[in-house]
Amino acid sequence: MTTPPAPEPTAPPRPTADCVIVGGGPVGLLTALFLGRAGLEVTVVERWPQRYPLPRACTIDHEALRILQAAGLMAGHAHLFEPSQGERGGYEFRNGEGELLQAIDWNRPAESGWANTNGFYQPDLETVLEDLAGTTPGVRIHRGWTFHTLTQDHNGVSVRVAPTEHPAETVEIRSRWLIGADGANSAVRSQLGVEVGDSGFQADWLVVDYQPLTEEKWSAFVTQYCDPTQPATAVNSGPGRRRFEFMRRADTTVEELGRADTAWRLMEPWGVTPQTALLERHAVYTFRGQWAHTWREGNVFLAGDAAHLMPPFLGQGLCSGLRDARSLTWRLAMVHNGLAAPAVLDTYGPERVGHVREIIDEAVAAGRVICELDADRAAARDAAMKEHASDPDAATRKPPHPRLGEPSLTIASDGADGRLAPQGRVRRGDREGLFDDVIGGPWQLISRRGDPHDLLDEAEVSWFRQAGGVLVDLSGDGAVLDLDGAYERWFTEHGCEALLARPDFYVFASGKHTDIPLFVTRLRQSLRPASPEGQ
Repeated sequence: MTTPPAPEPTAPPRPTADCVIVGGGPVGLLTALFLGRAGLEVTVVERWPQRYPLPRACTIDHEALRILQAAGLMAGHAHLFEPSQGERGGYEFRNGEGELLQAIDWNRPAESGWANTNGFYQPDLETVLEDLAGTTPGVRIHRGWTFHTLTQDHNGVSVRVAPTEHPAETVEIRSRWLIGADGANSAVRSQLGVEVGDSGFQADWLVVDYQPLTEEKWSAFVTQYCDPTQPATAVNSGPGRRRFEFMRRADTTVEELGRADTAWRLMEPWGVTPQTALLERHAVYTFRGQWAHTWREGNVFLAGDAAHLMPPFLGQGLCSGLRDARSLTWRLAMVHNGLAAPAVLDTYGPERVGHVREIIDEAVAAGRVICELDADRAAARDAAMKEHASDPDAATRKPPHPRLGEPSLTIASDGADGRLAPQGRVRRGDREGLFDDVIGGPWQLISRRGDPHDLLDEAEVSWFRQAGGVLVDLSGDGAVLDLDGAYERWFTEHGCEALLARPDFYVFASGKHTDIPLFVTRLRQSLRPASPEGQ
């Protein structure tokens, strides 16, 4: 049987672009989609000629779904995501005897209008993202092309790429910006010489994806089996699919762990056998916690796994990459369109690394609990966790909700600044739905005490709207109604009356209704619109 020839690469990229994105995974595709919709000419180069057909990431949170909603994906594809269900919050830590040690509330009401945590099948998500990006004016996706080198000057970046199968046939692309979204072994990061921080956590795990052929009953969306004889994870990985993960013990080689018969042997105690399941994928991964020390060098940026890696125990790897995409693209779009000075790009890296470091630290801490192989230390761990769980208020904890790192593009607002802003269901006229669908707007100025227009002069309102802002009265006397009280609860919890949310849904400022003119003034100062000569 002859091996079929490798697919031919797409046509060569054009010689110029506003932005080159290296990497055509979900982070690169989402980045391209947002930038293309903002009017930029975007070239995506991806070394593989075809999409990877098997799952990798399998959980996604409410914030990431709101980002996908902003990209236009959720309107027709919400069915791709299966919300977390189960007792005690949906996420459980159990010991080798099956006793509950702790739970995380993955079923809680979430700020962003979507289920807190969801399972999904990554190939389906990538198909939709590539279709959306590929049909966006200005976006061109070049599969089968590999990044080779870059050079920078004050005005932009020169990038050399070549067909993956013909590395000597390089062509040059000249662009204003380049984004490296090219994964954990990022060639762009290597070219920049960016150093990587390390948490010191490292463990080999077998990841097994399968499709159940019989009905399965699980008490939780995710269960961590903290069994020193064989640490394991069981997780809902999207509609009609499940995943197991098994840690490699010292008496097992990587090669042994990676065999299909090993996967079946390890799943058998849960009744998962060749008669009850279809094995879809099995692969060994090394779980690590790492982050790039620098996310920007001149006009080159890092995003996704090129900028950070984390153990998968909190399901936040892809979510963090999608946050990177939104955080970076709204800045680049405003600079490109003359609505902000290039200095706004300076806060991208510090904001994101501070945020993602907290998630990495929590994921590593969870990993150290799960990965304990010493029986005596595991018994001491179990005793301490069970004693802690005896307090009903401590038995179930919330998932991490980090603040943006500093310096951030925010103004001090009694702790709400740099935190995630809410999205609830609203009604305007005869239309009901989530706020972003009914009202929209990248910059959202919302008050529960009256109409923001009444406190701003005509020039301020004009500038704010030009920047993409919306002004909304949610007092109950305006045209927009807070149907489920989501905004009222958020304002009460944070002790404020008004908020100004950024395009990535983080709070720029919050405070009293009468502070609204200050919000707009400080935003205008923070963005510092560029003069035509400086563009």
